[in-house]
Amino acid sequence: MHNNEQPAVEILLVEDNDINQEVALAMLQLMGLSADIAGDGKQALTMLGQKTYDLILMDCKMPVMNGFEATQIIRKRESKDAGHIPIIAVTANSMTGDHQQCLDAGMDDYIAKPFTQKDLAAVIYKWLPQVKQVQPAQDP
Repeated sequence: MHNNEQPAVEILLVEDNDINQEVALAMLQLMGLSADIAGDGKQALTMLGQKTYDLILMDCKMPVMNGFEATQIIRKRESKDAGHIPIIAVTANSMTGDHQQCLDAGMDDYIAKPFTQKDLAAVIYKWLPQVKQVQPAQDP
């Protein structure tokens, strides 16, 4: 492994908006990371049945199945196999009660949209300590 390579970590980005997907992926790439994308909670559950993830970035408001419902189902599944995947809520609503609603649904942490590279990096480094912190290139 070269000095600038990250350990293999599997991230699932659950987001229904194409632009938000692109922005989040670009931010992850700046950290040397990538993610698989699910367009809603139901698709995320299917993908979780096929692959093991180290972290989930979960949008709260989505069609078909929202992030709260998906998280509750994931936590029920985990109670059977004693696993625990960190789930980070991503929501446009940064009201005080929203944070508690995310935690009550079984999510581990919370970032509000629009988030910065620094916000995303902080939550990734907090929940995936094996990821090496990289300094983003500074604009000239």
